[in-house]
Amino acid sequence: MNEVVRCAWEEGVPIFKDYHDKEWGRPEHDDIKLFEMLILEGAQAGLSWVTVLKKRESYREAFDGFDPKKVALYDDAKVEELMLNEGIIRNRLKINSAIINAKLFLETAEKHGSFDKFIWSYVDYKPIVGQWTDIYDLPATTPLSDRISKDLKKLGFKFVGSTIIYAYMQAIGMVNDHVMDCFVYKELTA
Repeated sequence: MNEVVRCAWEEGVPIFKDYHDKEWGRPEHDDIKLFEMLILEGAQAGLSWVTVLKKRESYREAFDGFDPKKVALYDDAKVEELMLNEGIIRNRLKINSAIINAKLFLETAEKHGSFDKFIWSYVDYKPIVGQWTDIYDLPATTPLSDRISKDLKKLGFKFVGSTIIYAYMQAIGMVNDHVMDCFVYKELTA
């Protein structure tokens, strides 16, 4: 029986394995999911990704299923409620950034027809396919993540530094950074 080859970072941790196999690097075009990943990647700043994944369901509940129309309307009372929610990362700057980003996400989607059209235009609507043999060779940033980060910051988005944006690009499949012998890489490039 052949063993399934995965990227080394999933390390057999069930929550990582699931995320790796079903989401990471797979092209995502649903605006709600794109907003969710933008908020989660920003929440991860300075923390481990496993911390965020473990809190993901609590985030979904606390942030109204990541509906940007609802999150954009959050007020100070809602921020205080979120600051008391032990199921999420209780960082006021990150919570406030989610609200700011929701408003800007909606404005950007309105201007471009969808956030999906806006963000995927940076890669001409086709994923960039890496040619990695070792997961530890992956970059933390690229000139493209630098550019997207700069553009988003210019629009007023928060927690969108180049490292966060590159992780976002990987998460939503704008970049396929699975190693070449990983079964997901093979599925996505078949």
